[in-house]
Amino acid sequence: MESMGKKKPRPRRSFTPEFKAEIVELCRRGDRSVGQVAKDFDLTETAVRDWLRQAEVDAAKRDGLTSSEREELAQLRRENRRLREDVEILKRATAFFAKETR
Repeated sequence: MESMGKKKPRPRRSFTPEFKAEIVELCRRGDRSVGQVAKDFDLTETAVRDWLRQAEVDAAKRDGLTSSEREELAQLRRENRRLREDVEILKRATAFFAKETR
């Protein structure tokens, strides 16, 4: 028997920056509440509020990392991880060849 009250998790979706900007603009107009906009577009209220918060950061109305800074940080973290892996491989290769030359 299925457990009652548990919803199946919603699949993760991605949205274009243009779509997010449109949703933010709808919320800022004040015609509808954040909850109503989220419901109308089948979005979670949390996602819409996050987009509103990020738009405020990007407009320098709130402290935090802008979208471009977040993007750069993610890219730098990926590059850092790759470089650490490269260094680890080189350490192992050095140890292997040092053992071979004895």
